[in-house]
Amino acid sequence: MDIKKGRLNTGYFFLGLFAFFIGLYPLRFIGLPYEDSLLGSKPQALLNSSIYLTAFYTHIFLGGLALLTGFSQFYKRLRVKRIGLHRTLGKIYVLSVLLSGISGLGIAFYATGGIIPALGFAGLAILWLYTTFNAYTSIKKGEVTNHQRWMIRSYALCFAAVTLRLYLPTFTGLLHMDFIPAYKIIAWLCWVPNILIAEIFIVRRLT
Repeated sequence: MDIKKGRLNTGYFFLGLFAFFIGLYPLRFIGLPYEDSLLGSKPQALLNSSIYLTAFYTHIFLGGLALLTGFSQFYKRLRVKRIGLHRTLGKIYVLSVLLSGISGLGIAFYATGGIIPALGFAGLAILWLYTTFNAYTSIKKGEVTNHQRWMIRSYALCFAAVTLRLYLPTFTGLLHMDFIPAYKIIAWLCWVPNILIAEIFIVRRLT
């Protein structure tokens, strides 16, 4: 039992560590020229669109906020002893997902690499919104167990922000793949395994 608890705590530690650093990662885009950021591969016509840029920055900044606030929801002590703070952070998470998810869905269709990554990121956005909506409605109905299950799914999809940034240097650096072929794979790989792992976790821990 102690070994299992130790492994779980170790997993939470690294989960929180990645969530913290990647959650703050969007701050580096402040004042950064387009050519030195993720926007460097976008056509100039798109960079001239205030609608696209607003959606892009809404997605990355509020996605980072969701990553930071969402992780706190898994601390049992916070849920039990600081229920007011837990609810406030939960509301911030839901609102962040709503705005980041909708804007992410919009910019997904302009993803570098064409239709394959576009569909991958669109699917991620839709499922992220869906799971978060179910997490919210479940707790409003007092269905705590269902709420926990949907939150695990939602945050697993939110964590795609982390896995994306882990896979990119792995594929382009260690595996020496060109960016576009790698990006087409990672657009799906960054979230499909996450949701599968979440389902395994739910089955083992909450059933």
